[in-house]
This record gives sequence, structure tokens and C-alpha cells, in this order.
Amino acid sequence: MFLRNLWYFALPARQLPPGSVLGRVFLGEPILFGRTTSGKAFALRDICPHRGIPLSYGKMLGEELMCCYHGWRFNPGGQCTHIPSLCDPTDLDISRINVPSYPVREVQGNLWIYLGEESDPQVPIPLVPGDPNQHPQLSESFDFPCYVDHAIVGLMDPAHGPFVHQVWWWRSRGELFVKSKQFDPLPLGFVMRRHRLLKTSFFYRLLGANPETEIQFHLPGVRIEIVQGDRHQVTNLTTVTPISAQQTQVISQFYWSHPGFTLAKPILRWFMRTFFEQDRQMVIKQQEGLKYNPALMLIKDADTQARWYHQIKQEYARSVFEKRPFVNPLSSQVLRWRS
Repeated sequence: MFLRNLWYFALPARQLPPGSVLGRVFLGEPILFGRTTSGKAFALRDICPHRGIPLSYGKMLGEELMCCYHGWRFNPGGQCTHIPSLCDPTDLDISRINVPSYPVREVQGNLWIYLGEESDPQVPIPLVPGDPNQHPQLSESFDFPCYVDHAIVGLMDPAHGPFVHQVWWWRSRGELFVKSKQFDPLPLGFVMRRHRLLKTSFFYRLLGANPETEIQFHLPGVRIEIVQGDRHQVTNLTTVTPISAQQTQVISQFYWSHPGFTLAKPILRWFMRTFFEQDRQMVIKQQEGLKYNPALMLIKDADTQARWYHQIKQEYARSVFEKRPFVNPLSSQVLRWRS
């Protein structure tokens, strides 16, 4: 149902301060995220092996996690270290009691989790260009009540804008114009090649003269849009992570170098919430038709990116099943559509 052996966006790192735990569900799996008092982030299956209670109801004790039910303790690797009810001596080797763990990495102010078979995965995490230690200045989370494919395809669809995002500060319905963009394959996705922005808003003019944009898509569901002027840059990182077959987490974050964006953060947050809420409401309406399991159409060229997504997703799933390297089936080409 879901792609495995890939890094999935989990949560902004600031949501997990030292000494805290959080329970989440990704790809239908209950997952506990924790951070020791020394700052180490980790992830375990959110079920105690003793009596099945979620470990996220427990708490951190220094470098260990304690279950709230009977006080069993586990280290960040999931190994049991202490059972209070045991008397000494005992023939029970508690070191053999383990909770499944997941690889976790903290990069650019975010936590990513690897959901797959490898304990030391070599698959790269998509990074935002610029300082590797930078943190997002603006972050918003949205719950899309749909299967992950519909959320991803909806966000990469270039033709819905004039109809879904009709607001006075963005665009209104009017004449559609022909767009022509060059696309190239990436190791785990594809990219709309950098090009000049034909129309620039006030915020884009803060970046300097001749702003250009580039849009990347990476499996399993990562969209990176870079807008670069001659003086400053703003980057949007949007991640789509499946929670279940009917629920998907969409998180959109911005990184910027111009202080003017920081001053305008309340306005930018309102814009972002409005924009994504329009997409979310369209997905909710879409579910009314999808429950009848209709045959869907993907046409050229406006839907080509959606077709590419399904192609590379299927190829990646086959490569994992056949235990071979992924081979991107896409080639460089120009797409044209009206929007």
C-alpha cells in the first residue's frame, strides 16, 4: 500500500524538546518519537511488549524511556534495561526484550524517519539548498482526509490553480495562458528546470532583480520550490506523509534569507493557511466521488507530472521487491499546458 525503504518527513524538530515523547502514526504504524535529556532523538514502535499500552503515555528519565503502566524502561535503541517488579536474582534476561526501533535523522530543523528494512540506510534525505544547519522560519501542518496519492497529485497539478485558488490577493478567473517548462529526471524524482518568473509579487521582489524558480519532486512525497533573486532566496519545503489509507499529513515550511519575510510572517502564515485549505477542501469534495471507485483519467500534458509520479513510484516498489537499484524511467522533456 505504501512505499517502504525511504525517508519520510516526521515532524519539525522544535516539536520534540529534550526529555519529551510524542506518539504518531505513519504508514499505519504506531510510532513513538522521543528525545533524551542530552538531546538525542529516537523512534520506537509505540507499543510496550509487556501489556501493549502505547509507550508514548510514558516519560523520559534521563536517557531512558519509562512505560507508564509498570515502569519498564527502555534505552533509545529499544532494549529493555529495567523491570521494577523483578526480584534479584532472576533467570529472566531482560536485555533480550526489545521494542522495534527506526532510524531517525535530524537535518535542517526537521526529523526524518526511515521506514524500511535497513538499520543504516544509504538513501539520501532531500535537502533544502543553502546552509545545512538552517531551520525553517515558518511551518504549518494540514490534515488531508485522503489516500496519499491524491494529496501528492493534487499538490503537483499545474492546471487547478485558476479554479481552486481564486482569491483577490492571488489570482482571479480569467484567460488561460500557455505554459511551457523543461523537466529533467532526478535520482529519486524529477525537476522543473530553473526559469525566470514572468509575474512577481511584492514578496518575490524582495529577493532582488530577475528572480528565478526551480521546483523539485522527490520520492516518497517531497516538493522543494526554490525562488532565487540576485540578492536573496526563499525556499518552500512541502512534505506529504501517509498516516493511514484515509489520512495524510501535509507539512509546508519556508526558509528565507531576507529579514523582510520575518517581519511579514503573520501575513505569510495567513496566505499559506488559506492556500492549503483551498486544496484540502477540494480533496474533501473529491472523496465524495472516489467512494464509488470511478476510473480516473490522466491526460497530457497537464497531468504528465502525475503520471510520472505513478511511474517512478511503481518502479521504486519493483526495485525494492527485486532487490536491485532503482532506475528512473523518466527522460528530459518539455511539457506544455494552459493555466
